[in-house]
Amino acid sequence: MTTLLPPRPPAAPDNPAKGRPVRAGRARLNRPGVAWTLPATVFFLLFAVVPLIAVVVLSFMTWTGLGDPKFVGTENWETLAGDSVMLKSLWLSVLFIVLGVATQTPVSILLGVWAAGPQRNRAVLSAIFFLPLLLSSAAISVLWRALLDPNFGVPAQLKWLFGDGNLFGNQSTAIGVIIFVGMWQFTPFHTLIYQGAAKSVPPVLYQAAEIDGAGRVRQFFSITLPQLRNSIITSVILMVVGGLTTFETVLILTNGGPGTDTTITAFYMYEEAFRRYNFGMGSAIALVLVVVATAISLIMVKVSGYDKMRSTMEGV
Repeated sequence: MTTLLPPRPPAAPDNPAKGRPVRAGRARLNRPGVAWTLPATVFFLLFAVVPLIAVVVLSFMTWTGLGDPKFVGTENWETLAGDSVMLKSLWLSVLFIVLGVATQTPVSILLGVWAAGPQRNRAVLSAIFFLPLLLSSAAISVLWRALLDPNFGVPAQLKWLFGDGNLFGNQSTAIGVIIFVGMWQFTPFHTLIYQGAAKSVPPVLYQAAEIDGAGRVRQFFSITLPQLRNSIITSVILMVVGGLTTFETVLILTNGGPGTDTTITAFYMYEEAFRRYNFGMGSAIALVLVVVATAISLIMVKVSGYDKMRSTMEGV
């Protein structure tokens, strides 16, 4: 018995438009042209590169905001190198970063993994928890300043718990308040990052773990955390940059006090430039802040191997 097979269709040409194959060296991808990047490039140059160059130039000058700037060479930098307040502010900035990462990361991961699950009323509770993301840092700082006021706030009514009620009167409690307020404000943002990352973990991994007898705790440490590695690195870098640029929270809650015990680098830059009208010194402090933030971010990227990650999928 003979079986008739349908005729094989002719092979489609590599270039349907001209009916002939296209050479590999001349193949082109349909990518947007350079003109598409022009608006973003112009915006970046006007609002990032040009101001940065102006700050570099101003750091070698003295200027009070009135009249013409006067060139003073490296005088601002020499003064800054021997400034004890500047060194203390850098140490405090690093302390704020360490405490912020240590408090926000575990809580954000746990809440993000929970929010990615199928629990009942999860969506409603997540929406309520994310409300701080809708408020500005200034509004949140004013709110907590009123709540923690030593005369009329909660500590004044619960002196058996808070002592004299003045949480802003010594360095340790003042730093604790700033860290707590920052945690309350930014934990929902990082939770959102981990929630999206946890949802992208393949369910087959958990199914295989259940077959092998792994419980939820073992699944979290053996599957979830390794799959969140990229997101953890991204979140920590954002925390580092955010910690170095924190300003309004310190301004409203403690005003850098008591004394200079909560004067971080960003706040010290504001004091020099806009309270003492020493814009040259303020520009030098700003440059130090930019260099430190960039260096820490690059070191974290290099050490973590984030620059070698090619896939955009978690765990791949």
